[in-house]
Amino acid sequence: MHQPLAADYTPSTAPGAGTAVFLHGLGGWTHNWAALIDLLHGSVHCLALDLPGYGRSAPPAEGVVTVEGQATAVAAHLDRAGHRRVHLVGNSLGGLTALHLAAHRPELVASLTLLAPVLPALPPPRAALAALLALPGAPRLYGRLLAGRSPERQLDDLYRLIYADPGRVRPDQRATEARERLRRSALPHAPRILPEGMRAVVRASLHRGVSSPWQQAGRITAPTLLVYGREDRLVPFRLAARAYAAFRDARLLTLPDTGHVAMQERPAPVAAALRALITETG
Repeated sequence: MHQPLAADYTPSTAPGAGTAVFLHGLGGWTHNWAALIDLLHGSVHCLALDLPGYGRSAPPAEGVVTVEGQATAVAAHLDRAGHRRVHLVGNSLGGLTALHLAAHRPELVASLTLLAPVLPALPPPRAALAALLALPGAPRLYGRLLAGRSPERQLDDLYRLIYADPGRVRPDQRATEARERLRRSALPHAPRILPEGMRAVVRASLHRGVSSPWQQAGRITAPTLLVYGREDRLVPFRLAARAYAAFRDARLLTLPDTGHVAMQERPAPVAAALRALITETG
């Protein structure tokens, strides 16, 4: 029995509005979608979820993060709430989770939007360094490294990694995320949950045959929107064309001067493309 996930729900005033469900990336939380939801909730109900172990959601009971486990937890949450035919949106590791859910529970998904999904590929240098967190003993070394850096320095490092232009981070956004990082650092599972998420990405990249994310993409029939930033340091932009070819019914949005979190860095064009997909699907 999966524990309910922490959630932020923003209802729409539009008659007959559908529901969009948002899944954050590695180390993220519901607030990652705030700017996008501000632009979308006039036309669709918005449900942002904290994946197991992240944000305010409890960690998996067995302590191991997997894409399959995350997808099962999201499906259980939607089943309990009676959601059907949602517009599923995922970023990075949340994109892999959304992909897995759409492939295995197609009746839940009306449309699929993936922003910089971490599909298996040869990673760029910065992503390869991050993948070292999956190695035994690396989390302890990483914890020592973080202990020597102030919270402000840690945020600066994060923004330089996921944004094309860290100057786009709003002061209120930075303050909110700083408070969340401080709260999360006191949780007993905090030191291991980021490395566990990285291990989940590595495990997914090793799947072959019908379990491969690329094979799952080919089985998905829901209309799919793919969003890639040209300056993404974690997911190579060259994957955009391959991903577009892999899905049966795909649309592709590529954004110049944009990094790994397009919904935060460039919410307006992402909202416009997602709104068009929802209107078309509806």
